[in-house]
Amino acid sequence: MGILLRWLGAFILLSATYNPTQVNFTRWAEANWQTQMPLTILLGLLLGVGYMIYIGATLRSIGSFGILLVGAIVAALIWVLIDYQIRTLQNPSLNLWLGIFALSVVLGIGLSWSIIRQRISGQATVDEVQE
Repeated sequence: MGILLRWLGAFILLSATYNPTQVNFTRWAEANWQTQMPLTILLGLLLGVGYMIYIGATLRSIGSFGILLVGAIVAALIWVLIDYQIRTLQNPSLNLWLGIFALSVVLGIGLSWSIIRQRISGQATVDEVQE
């Protein structure tokens, strides 16, 4: 359940920042920058903190190579779906949602990696050793 919530948090963060609908921070900020600059900056900073948490944890836990590997696995999955004609690339909106999903999987796995590793190996991961 914790892994699913971490992935969902990443999906919400990414889709709140930008998505193919009109309901996202980027479009709202463009339309309201002049009239609501302080609120725009506050919300942008809050999104930035969310990205800092997710990207920082992902880089620490799986590193650049892990990010590339998870991204390659998600890309290969999409390729298989296209090859078996389960999925097409004709709908740009759906493609963007698929990209948001793929990035959220990478960030969700990065934030959950210590839990995943512990479940697979039975060993806990500790960042700092206190004496």
